[in-house]
Amino acid sequence: MFYSILHKTRFRYSAPVTESQTEVRMCPRSEGNQRLLEFQLTTAPFAHIQHYRDWLGNEVYHFDIAAAHRQVLIIAEAIVQITAPPQLPDQLDYTVWRALDLLAEQGEYWDFRMPSHFIQATPALLDLARELGVERRTDPLSLLRELTSQIADSFVYAPQTTRVDSPIDEALLARRGVCQDFSHIMIALVRRIGIPCRYVSGYLFHRTEDHDRSEEDATHAWVEAFLPELGWVGFDPTNNLIAGERHIRVAVGRDYADVPPTRGIYRGQATSQLEVGVKVLPSAIHIDESEVLPQVTTASVRAELMDQQQQQQ
Repeated sequence: MFYSILHKTRFRYSAPVTESQTEVRMCPRSEGNQRLLEFQLTTAPFAHIQHYRDWLGNEVYHFDIAAAHRQVLIIAEAIVQITAPPQLPDQLDYTVWRALDLLAEQGEYWDFRMPSHFIQATPALLDLARELGVERRTDPLSLLRELTSQIADSFVYAPQTTRVDSPIDEALLARRGVCQDFSHIMIALVRRIGIPCRYVSGYLFHRTEDHDRSEEDATHAWVEAFLPELGWVGFDPTNNLIAGERHIRVAVGRDYADVPPTRGIYRGQATSQLEVGVKVLPSAIHIDESEVLPQVTTASVRAELMDQQQQQQ
């Protein structure tokens, strides 16, 4: 499969700010069954964009706008090729648990076995672990499949019930949340039983026949667990799926704190408002920019900047 991705982000400020610095993680990874063919990042106002690769292998773009402005528009465009991942076996041997313990004894995947910013073994999480029976039984792969289904069944997908900085207890106690919450909860449960597990941010191609719970015009999140003999295997607890040809990986981390699509600061006495729009289509289909945040285009931002400059004069 070839996919075209258009990801728009706009920050609006209640008053002009004199400077803003932004870090962006929107470039799909190129590894395994996923190959990045094209990527382009543009901004308005124009900024000189630089990039580096972080300690987890994610491409990070960053820029500084050192002039008065009331908004920043970021447009990321990509084309990726994804081949079907190898078919998973029905189950693994029970001795894989011992192989996981040997990796832990050798200090392998330490960062993905320990607590992190959003991954904490709170009393509410321990209650859920007991309720779902999350303990070493059968084999790791079968347990992960079962846990993916259990989380999908136990939690209601409800946008705007949590925030990007919400601790896992908010979703745990309400039994409601979004893909970020469900991924954090699954990671916390999986790490407790000694399986390395990491957070994946990216996109999901939606088809009508799949009846996905996650939103079509937004980024997506799921988890990957490391299993000896298989490597990193993706599980999507929001949609009760094994990650496959429709999942497009952008960044991996210990949790969301490592991989937000945007992170930044600004100088000025103002509040900020964020708007985001995403479109993923088979690459043979052209994405009309007006379909994604139609009121937000580079031309509209430039026009507003010119109006602002004229008013200041």
